[in-house]
Amino acid sequence: MPAAQDRSSRPNRATPLLAYVQANRLAATMLGLAIVSLAILLTQSLAQLFTGNAPPGFGHALTGGMAAFGATALGALIALGLRSISQKLEDSMLGMAAGMMLAASAFSLILPGIEAGTTLFGSKAPGAAVVVLGMTLGVMLMLGLDRFTPHMHETTGQCGPESARCTRVWLFVFAIALHNLPEGMAIGVSFAQNDLSVGLPTTIAIALQDLPEGLAVALALRTIDLSAGRAALLGAASGLVEPLGALLGVGLSSGLEAAYPTGLGLAAGAMIFVVSHEVIPETHRNGHQTPATIGLVAGSALMMVMDTVLG
Repeated sequence: MPAAQDRSSRPNRATPLLAYVQANRLAATMLGLAIVSLAILLTQSLAQLFTGNAPPGFGHALTGGMAAFGATALGALIALGLRSISQKLEDSMLGMAAGMMLAASAFSLILPGIEAGTTLFGSKAPGAAVVVLGMTLGVMLMLGLDRFTPHMHETTGQCGPESARCTRVWLFVFAIALHNLPEGMAIGVSFAQNDLSVGLPTTIAIALQDLPEGLAVALALRTIDLSAGRAALLGAASGLVEPLGALLGVGLSSGLEAAYPTGLGLAAGAMIFVVSHEVIPETHRNGHQTPATIGLVAGSALMMVMDTVLG
């Protein structure tokens, strides 16, 4: 009997998480459907790969995802020789990365998506509508992941359910994963039709902005008392999400014809969400709004030129 009393008196560890889900039922439902859909798409991509029936752009998408991972790893490895960089320089580099992501979303995802949708439906209005639908899905996906993945923001602290049970290292890792997933998806979707004029600028833009991003992540991990080697390793490992995202992007866009413009919109919406929700607030929180904004404009201009030349 005492043993039974002891068991009944123990706190139910599932209760806080269950209460959190119940308080966010709509977001939980949307996230659950998104996770199931993405799991199916990933399984489809892997099955196509192993049966020799991969989509035409599968190889390019996987190569692009690995290039983004390599760029992230290179940036993280630079941190081995640095203890820190000036906050102003870091904010400027992240601002430039944000500008490249925004321009890539517009020039390499949204505009090709509208063009593909217009060709599919024979009119610009439904062509644009299907891209907007994809953008909405992308934002909903990232909102759900942001709500239900334990992670940490520098400004607001711990976020998500059960975050108090995770170490600061893992909270940073989860935040990085949230950041990198839409970038990988953008690469995969952009190569879904094996169109280098769409996929190549997107991949180059993401890989270039992953260099300072990987460095910033590794340096941030060092501020929580990680050794240089471990911080660089975790920073590099964070880029592994991008090849995974590329597989998801290919799977997302290799089904119905309407899936391609919708997928481009989804990747764009997810990337814009990350820029607005994560990157820009991070670059502004230390009072370096002006150099960060100049970096954003410079990154946008660089991406525009690359898209014009390579597209």
